[in-house]
Amino acid sequence: MQLLWLRSDLRQHDNTALSASAERGPTVAVYLISPEQWLAHDDAPCKVDFWLRNLCTLSDSLQRLNIPLLIRTADTWDQAPAVLLELCQQLGIDAVHVNEEYGIHETRRDHAVADALKAQGIGFHSYLDQLLFAPGSLLTQSGSYFKVFTQFRRLCYNRLHMALPKTVAAPKAQAALLIKRDSVPQAISGFETPPQALRDLWPAGEDEAHERLARFTSEQIHYYQDERDLPAKPGTSQLSTYLAAGVLSPRQCLHAALGSNNGEFESGSPGVFTWINELLWREFYKHVLVGFPRVSRHRAFKPETEYLPWRNAPAELAAWQEGRTGVPIVDAAIRQLLATGWMHNRLRMVVAMFLTKNLLIDWREGERFFMRHLIDGDLAANNGGWQWSASTGTDSVPYFRIFNPLSQSERFDSEGQFIKHWLPELAALNKKEVHNPASAGGLFGVANYPAPIVDLKKSRERALSAFKSLPSRQLLEVEHD
Repeated sequence: MQLLWLRSDLRQHDNTALSASAERGPTVAVYLISPEQWLAHDDAPCKVDFWLRNLCTLSDSLQRLNIPLLIRTADTWDQAPAVLLELCQQLGIDAVHVNEEYGIHETRRDHAVADALKAQGIGFHSYLDQLLFAPGSLLTQSGSYFKVFTQFRRLCYNRLHMALPKTVAAPKAQAALLIKRDSVPQAISGFETPPQALRDLWPAGEDEAHERLARFTSEQIHYYQDERDLPAKPGTSQLSTYLAAGVLSPRQCLHAALGSNNGEFESGSPGVFTWINELLWREFYKHVLVGFPRVSRHRAFKPETEYLPWRNAPAELAAWQEGRTGVPIVDAAIRQLLATGWMHNRLRMVVAMFLTKNLLIDWREGERFFMRHLIDGDLAANNGGWQWSASTGTDSVPYFRIFNPLSQSERFDSEGQFIKHWLPELAALNKKEVHNPASAGGLFGVANYPAPIVDLKKSRERALSAFKSLPSRQLLEVEHD
């Protein structure tokens, strides 16, 4: 008998480990509830709730294949080897099948499980599934992992032109087993169930995910290049939530995008090309996670930036976290995150740069806050985005390029529609005043809305000075030799 260990791959279709397991023989599936580990990783309550809801729908679809889904608890991943070994011995399992996950803790967990099982004669098989290319298969000419996205993307396209990753056929129903499936818990202690309004924004299940993918690739994708930066428009796919939980695979997304563009990459629809680039950014950051493990340890990719004089400013950090900075586009974006579990991609960059440059607060504070609230929270993408904005990471924005949130607001929300939706207290302002209420309300600003907590010009100069004072990379290399 085979055991499928589900993790961030909560789907029946195009699931490599599921198909491989079913081909080898009768299969049982298991999912580990790991609340202490999830807390340690700052997983958001809305994300945990999304996992549970998807597990419920997946359990039903697997049951139609006569594959029972079992639920076990391993509070931390250190307990996973013992929990899985006991289950394997109870059921007489010959081999465990998993789809690869990336990150230091995930890798250590899987190695520990594999060693424990193999010591008892039980096989452990892992498969490439949540990426188009295996980490280590795309390297520079010197044999190292890429540090620059454009070079990485170029090699990705070369490989994709040679051969597209194929989707995997879903297994057929197997003979019924004398094993009853377990009930999926509706909630986990330590993770508050989110409001129903938030849950309604993100229905669970593969059917919903595929409907959204089909709708996006048949309609919106062709406008993606022009509208993806406009937060008041539905210009993005909002599929990241389903990709992060593995309800969709990147292969399914790639094939759907190409299908809407007659199989073409660079030619045809510029929107398709631009969206595929976003899939490759996701790929890039996961490869970085594997190639440069320090980013899993809360370390800056650029060693010299560890010396940045980050400010300890708890009141300003709290104002940022609560959407009280007095900068409308920042506050509106934070309110969107708190209410929906999601934030528009352009605004993720704007609010991240405001925190790390204008407030000069450590990017790790922002990274942690995002993970605690994002329903699509993903270590690689979140860390990569924050380090890009903070100018501490691989392929990061140059430190002297600091977004002006007012200019960003005027450019990408010119009518103030997004701001007024999330900050109704500013609804009476005209489209010029709404971006900077302090300039509209005289000495006292606008009632019920705070004055800016920082001077944008002076804080920009402070950030530039902090970066300019850093020791050079060459000096650091001499010091560490």
